[in-house]
Amino acid sequence: METNISLRIGTASGTLLSIVPNILSEDIVKTTILAVVGAIVSFAVSLLLKGLTKSKKK
Repeated sequence: METNISLRIGTASGTLLSIVPNILSEDIVKTTILAVVGAIVSFAVSLLLKGLTKSKKK
């Protein structure tokens, strides 16, 4: 079954345009801060685990 490309574009555009007004700038800032904190914690834990496994191998 062949899908009409204009139907896909119309559906995606309508969904996007209905979501955009509901996103507040505070939510974007909060999400960005949480992403940065998550990345830092993930990096720190990976370094900690790397150090722990390296010391056990000796």
